[in-house]
Amino acid sequence: MKELSRNPILYYVLIPVIVVLWPMLILTVYLPDAKRNWSSEKEHYNKAQKIIADILTLDPGRLEYADSKISIAEFDYASAVEKTASLCKISSTDYKLSSGRIITSGGQKSQSAMVVLTQVDITKFAKFLSTFQLRWANLECVKIKLTQKKGLVDVWKADLDFKYYY
Repeated sequence: MKELSRNPILYYVLIPVIVVLWPMLILTVYLPDAKRNWSSEKEHYNKAQKIIADILTLDPGRLEYADSKISIAEFDYASAVEKTASLCKISSTDYKLSSGRIITSGGQKSQSAMVVLTQVDITKFAKFLSTFQLRWANLECVKIKLTQKKGLVDVWKADLDFKYYY
């Protein structure tokens, strides 16, 4: 085997074969695959554009919120819950908020809070939860407890535990 690798004729034959096979491989395998991927990505992009337009039509408040100058360092549970509740048409008498202090653990700052929605229907609850978590990327819902009010069809009490990471 060592003698074969020292033979210059091997290289005179092997290098031209590789030089000829490489463009053929690109033309027959890689280029058609790239075209398929391009058309697939283009379809996904067009679908996403339609979905984004629908979201902006149904919830134009998201654009206004994106334009605001609230930074992550300025996160405050009281104002965040108040804004989200007003967006979801939940009155201030229908929720309670209790937040803890900022704790540093392992170099990571976090703050916990409990939100109790006392009287809410299931659609308002779902909208509140999704909007609240979509607005702040570092917010995590740790626990949810839903309790239906006795004798009422669609009135719920929701206990939500959140944790925000700074």
